[in-house]
Amino acid sequence: MFKGRARFAILLLAVSLACAVPSLLARKKDKDVVPPGASEQKRALHALNRLTFGPRPGDIQHVMTVGVDKWIDQQLHPERIDDSALDARLEPFRTLHMSTREIAQDFPDGQEINQVMNGKKSMPSDPALRMVYEVQIERQQERKDKKDKDRLQAAITNANPATANISSRADGSSMVPGAAEGANTSADVSAMNSAMSPSGAGHEAADPAATKITSDNDAIPAKLTPEEEAEQKRREEQLYTDLEVQQLPSLPPDQRFKKILAMSADAHLSLADSLRSGKGQEFLEGLTPKQKETLLAVNNPGGVVTSELAQAKLLRAIYSERQLEEVMTDFWFNHFNVFVDKGVDRLLLTSYERDVIRPHALGKFEDLVVATAKSPAMLFYLDNWLSVGPDSPQALGIPAHPGPYGRPYARPRPNQGKRPSGLNENYGRELLELHTLSVNGGYSQRDVTEVAKVFTGWTIEKPYQGGEFKFDPRMHEPGPKFVLGRKIKPKGESEGLEVLHRLATDPHTAHFVSLKLAERFVSDDPPPALVDRMAKTFLKKKGDIREVLSTLFHSPEFWDDGTYRDKVKTPFEFVASAVRATGADVEDALPLTRQLNNMGMPLYGAQPPTGYSMKAETWVSSSALLNRMNFALALTSGKIKGVKVDVAQLAGGNLPSVPPDSNLALSALETSLLAGDVSKQTHDSITAQIETATTSNTQQKQRNKTGPRKPADQPRSSDVNTIAGLLLGSPEFQRK
Repeated sequence: MFKGRARFAILLLAVSLACAVPSLLARKKDKDVVPPGASEQKRALHALNRLTFGPRPGDIQHVMTVGVDKWIDQQLHPERIDDSALDARLEPFRTLHMSTREIAQDFPDGQEINQVMNGKKSMPSDPALRMVYEVQIERQQERKDKKDKDRLQAAITNANPATANISSRADGSSMVPGAAEGANTSADVSAMNSAMSPSGAGHEAADPAATKITSDNDAIPAKLTPEEEAEQKRREEQLYTDLEVQQLPSLPPDQRFKKILAMSADAHLSLADSLRSGKGQEFLEGLTPKQKETLLAVNNPGGVVTSELAQAKLLRAIYSERQLEEVMTDFWFNHFNVFVDKGVDRLLLTSYERDVIRPHALGKFEDLVVATAKSPAMLFYLDNWLSVGPDSPQALGIPAHPGPYGRPYARPRPNQGKRPSGLNENYGRELLELHTLSVNGGYSQRDVTEVAKVFTGWTIEKPYQGGEFKFDPRMHEPGPKFVLGRKIKPKGESEGLEVLHRLATDPHTAHFVSLKLAERFVSDDPPPALVDRMAKTFLKKKGDIREVLSTLFHSPEFWDDGTYRDKVKTPFEFVASAVRATGADVEDALPLTRQLNNMGMPLYGAQPPTGYSMKAETWVSSSALLNRMNFALALTSGKIKGVKVDVAQLAGGNLPSVPPDSNLALSALETSLLAGDVSKQTHDSITAQIETATTSNTQQKQRNKTGPRKPADQPRSSDVNTIAGLLLGSPEFQRK
């Protein structure tokens, strides 16, 4: 943008604004920032900042025209709002509408690949799906061969340190250096037998409870070894030297896709390697969404599902007219958090958000709790699907069917081996501590254990194949349980429903949920009186979330001057609000999801059950806010791939062109991006930078004496882009 000193000055200003944020965030908003007589505009802006992911150009005027209270009522009833424009943007993401079973079949994870690889399931007959499976099987086999080779090498080295390496034959098999073909020492044979034996140290337990899923698709290592990188490069070079492959991008999309399907298995693997390394994008141009998904799935099946889910979340936050529903869907997903990289959960999250969280976001809390408790995603995430009662038929080894002549099998005696209990308390603990009562909700460790027993048998029917919830009585702990001083009579699955009802209607739950909602919509430390009134509404209206929010939005505390721009945006809220504020057109949301990764808030990426924090202390630091500044400058400068921003339009407003004076451009952008709500410190800092940059730019031109000279006060488009970026990175825009 600017040369020499001017560019350095812009950097200093960006750093100073970002580094000033921590101290500025600690201060209350100056009451004289909003011009006198603008109370209705202030109410509209406050409502938009809290109930949405930030105002778009024209939103403040729209809310004022409709009436703030009426607009809030509309947002509380999203079913009345037309959202067809968003639906059109989401249409290319086919996985959003697929069942979990369909996702598991079309985008197989490592378990499904192993089933086909080991002959337990047949290879799909569909050519496109077959291509996906073939590549994943080949990669799985490569990984297995490498593990076997490493295990064998380690065993031989331990048995005989003198044998340092295993040399490879031309056919890919291995032999010990210095040993004649077909000859091994007894120590070598013993070591190899130990390494390959099921009881060897390198053997993975067959028990599903001991199975660990990698953080990426099982068929694809998260990081390639040097050997794998070399092999991938070799295959890529072989792919691009093929004359027929070179001609593929020039073919019509349908014809190109058919040609790709007809390629050899080796060529498919080479194409997958190319896509994995970031190349081969020319093969995707013009394809239908399904065709594009297929080629991307060849590289990483699970990645297609999670990528579309993350892109859709951002697009909903940016473009949905049902903004409060999106805010609440995000809120409840965070409250009932599930981590995307917990094995098969990467395939279960689409249904979890679509069928569990979203339909209940403004409904009854008890319905939401029950839906999450029965969700395969939650059952898998907190391991409850593996929880077995210590005295259940399964734990005691009692067969599911009677013995000969209808007589039951004898109960195993205690000395007939160890009886594993298999009781898992993860869900019971998080249900009490995070989902309902809170950590101060009056429960004990015994309550955690008893609740865990209640939910034994709540499991999943074939989770790796997209199965649904089922209750298995053989896993369920028999007998009565005692939860929070009350006896739960033995009645199978209904025990869990009874406990969920009691928890959902408990005063501690009412207070805890109300507190979290007030923290989200009012302040990090909301007034206790407001929380108490919300809790009373919660109990009176039987957990009706819409009614509790109505109490909040119509409270004097919500509209108090002290709450205005008092909350700090999370990275997700910041990115969505910046895109909305600029009126940007997002053609590809994937780069935006990567920006969130850089800011420390990958979508669906909170590993602990607590989810992401909503409080400022988590997100306020000089380095974190400097990352936001960098994003803002990149966004307004058009450097975020797939996102188009017309800052000149924002700066010009209704004028025929960009204001000829940089200070006028600044004033126009302050109005369009922040409704004129800019502190004197921020305004003066940017004004000083404009003057410094203009003077420096003029002096540089005079020294160069090249090209026609422009008036010193006429900004270029890059100047306007930078001003917009600085405003988006300012302390004022960090707050909502």
